Amino acid sequence: MKSFLRLSLTTVAITLFFSAITVTETKAQGGPLNEILKRMETHRNTLTSLRTNVTMVKVNSQLKETDTTEGTAVYLPAKGRDALIRIDWTKPILETLAVVNKKYVIYTPRRKQAIIGNASNAKGSGKANNLFTFINMSKDQLKANYTVRYLGQEKVSGGVETWHLEMTPKNPTSYKSAEMWVDGNGMPIQIKVTESNNDTTTILLSGLQKNTTINASVFEVKLPKDTKKIEG
Repeated sequence: MKSFLRLSLTTVAITLFFSAITVTETKAQGGPLNEILKRMETHRNTLTSLRTNVTMVKVNSQLKETDTTEGTAVYLPAKGRDALIRIDWTKPILETLAVVNKKYVIYTPRRKQAIIGNASNAKGSGKANNLFTFINMSKDQLKANYTVRYLGQEKVSGGVETWHLEMTPKNPTSYKSAEMWVDGNGMPIQIKVTESNNDTTTILLSGLQKNTTINASVFEVKLPKDTKKIEG
């Protein structure tokens, strides 16, 4: 279940990179925020595919423990239907998540098991349900439920100059806020999600490869015959 929550939260974060900010309602109508959102919208409309490295750092606020996970992700937006997403963790263990046509597969080779189910009604904790629900929210729902605030300019790991944005849910959710760091091209390259208990998850994208040819078959998780399948 721990791997399920980790993978599902990462999917939410990557989905936020490409969709949430461009359709949210903002508090300020002038200044740099409008220009940032405009660049993000332009970038989103011209992005046809993405390959990227992913580094995720989870911090337990009570135990003061940090858990770092590394891997790669592939993202393929699709007009008129949900985007295709695949995340392959390589450190500290091998795990794969793919979301295709609102169905997810989480495969853990070490355990020889795969959790398979519908993204819209994923079983498990309420947190996982809420996160998958967020992925499937319409643009109108996102616009009605979030506000965005410009926090200033900052450098992220690797020395990349970014604009720092804060997104706050208008209604109760499993997390209380999300922050994004957007580069000059309008590409969100880092997100930090703060949960209600102050635990945080920070995800950084690096080594971006945009608009290359990606075959849809990449998102198919081929399971060995001895894999135990679990309904999620």
